Amino acid sequence: MKYTYFNRDLSWLRFNERVLQEAKDKSNPLYERIKFLAIYSSNLDEFFKVRVSDIRQIKSLDKELRKKLITKPNKLLREIKQEVDRQGEVLGHIFRNEITPELNELGIHILSLNEIERDYKEFAKDFINTKLVEPLEIKDDFSSEEKCLFIENEKLYLITAKAEGGITCVKVPEEVRFIELPSEQGHNIAYIDDILKVYLKERYEQSFFELKVSRDAELYIEDEYSGDLLEKIKNSLSNRNVGQITRALIDAKVDEKTNQQLQAVLDINDTDIVYGGEYHKMKDFFGFPNPLGDQLENKKLPPIAPSYIKTEQSIFSVIKEKERILHFPFESYDGILKWIEEAAEDKEVTTIKITLYRVSSDSKIAKALLRAVQNGKKVFAFIETKARFDEENNIKWGKRLEDAGANVKYSYPGIKVHSKILYIEKGTTNETFAYIGTGNFNEKTATIYTDFGLLTANPNLTKEVHQVFGVLEGDLIVPKIKNLLVSPFTSRDTFTNLIDREIKKAKSGGEGRIFLKLNSIEDKKMIKHLYKASNAGVKIQLIVRGICCLVPGVEGQSENIEVISIIDRFLEHSRVYIFGSGEDEKMYIGSADWMTRNIDHRIEVITPVLEEQNYQIIKDIMTMQWEDGVKGRVIDQEQNNSYLALSSHQEGSQERTYYYLKSKNELVF
Repeated sequence: MKYTYFNRDLSWLRFNERVLQEAKDKSNPLYERIKFLAIYSSNLDEFFKVRVSDIRQIKSLDKELRKKLITKPNKLLREIKQEVDRQGEVLGHIFRNEITPELNELGIHILSLNEIERDYKEFAKDFINTKLVEPLEIKDDFSSEEKCLFIENEKLYLITAKAEGGITCVKVPEEVRFIELPSEQGHNIAYIDDILKVYLKERYEQSFFELKVSRDAELYIEDEYSGDLLEKIKNSLSNRNVGQITRALIDAKVDEKTNQQLQAVLDINDTDIVYGGEYHKMKDFFGFPNPLGDQLENKKLPPIAPSYIKTEQSIFSVIKEKERILHFPFESYDGILKWIEEAAEDKEVTTIKITLYRVSSDSKIAKALLRAVQNGKKVFAFIETKARFDEENNIKWGKRLEDAGANVKYSYPGIKVHSKILYIEKGTTNETFAYIGTGNFNEKTATIYTDFGLLTANPNLTKEVHQVFGVLEGDLIVPKIKNLLVSPFTSRDTFTNLIDREIKKAKSGGEGRIFLKLNSIEDKKMIKHLYKASNAGVKIQLIVRGICCLVPGVEGQSENIEVISIIDRFLEHSRVYIFGSGEDEKMYIGSADWMTRNIDHRIEVITPVLEEQNYQIIKDIMTMQWEDGVKGRVIDQEQNNSYLALSSHQEGSQERTYYYLKSKNELVF
């Protein structure tokens, strides 16, 4: 039988549709729904900037090389455009017909262009002339023959056709997107776009239309490929058009003359254009004014302080008692901050080693590492400079650590370091400690991503974490490991062997079980092995937030595989791998998804969960997620995103997890 797979890019779009479903879900507070619109828009911008950009460039490769990467890229681009257009209509309906009327009922009015022209024309002119900090950027000297109009990536512009031909183009100021207007009753809010349109109509005596483009800023092929194949792609694309427009989002009401002139001066055509509503860059709704406060948002879930992290107790002594696992964002990240800050000051600590993948701009962890260097500790930091869109922060902190005297190493060519590990050594007592996480050392994302972090003094694990750092420091080529799974060295073989173990049990009449939680599953070899396990009778449950190329429920392929996905207030980010049942069950947590890039092209670290209480808590959380009839969706053969037909609990699994963990702890910040 020929196995079937779902296309990764179309599957990603179905994931983003689940985000859009949250904007439609009236059980969410109104401003949370608005936030999901912003998340959806932000996600889509990145998708066009990265994936669509890659596909467009790959289609220019020689046929033999192209076939190894993407089959029929032109057909795929058409399917992507069709799906994005469909979702765009859904987004517009949600905003216009659901969210806007609910805002109006609360006395919050987003005024239309006509209303501003009628009631606030003088306000608009005065605002543009006197209140703007940024000078207004107007370009009106471009003709269709010149074809040289440059539109910045993901910036908003207003455009109109000139009577004599060509385009007048005005950049929308970025200092503010929404303006609260003076009003005797209720709360009147205007887009800066409309304020500017009123001003420009007075000045030019014609209407302007909104435009936003996504550009190919950089080709991220190193995320996906390595070795000879990567070099062939790079050589083939050495003359690629950096900055090429991958999407032009244009007001659907644009007149024909403006549309034609715009296509001419931007050198684009209809395949590059998505016709949308009057307003673009919906991600600005992260900052939409909320004059009524908390009543329109989710109820707060204050981070829990685990009972074993007490102000008078050393974190080192707590970890020596037994392994600990922190559960973010439900439990406070202060435990990690406290531990690293304590290590920086502890006179017995001689060495600290850490991987930094996405560093926050004001990182307390990086500041603690600086103090450790100042206190005479040997500090090694491996900083991943290819962490997409976070390169600037990573390089900034790397330079500060280097200048202070730390040993800093940066990305390897052709491989990305995605592991989240920490190693601490007390030279005077020969004690070693380690942290292995599913999420980054980033105190900001730790408040919105669900992740696990293992704190251990188990020498079998700390020794192997030290081996991984040996590879990162260039002292070792291959780490010596028996307990951890480390990509690209042992993860694939170990996962394959664990699946084979379950196949063998099922074939001999026993119970084979696999229960995985991943951000994405795309690697065809791993998917094929799960299909093989399903055909052998292994019961497989998958919780997949994003891309799912596995097609479940197909007779002779995957009838024993069930897949769900959860989208809720926090981004599901942890990875959990459970094989077997009963006494021979094994559980791991780590940073690797089942994507080829994570298994073969990145350094990832995955740890077994050995301590009994930690094991049971994670198992309970996984069970709560599998039973989530509030935020869980079924991933079926068509990826239609239908909700789980379960109603045993009124709360989603994230809220249930919070109160479950709260019941197991004593203090709350």
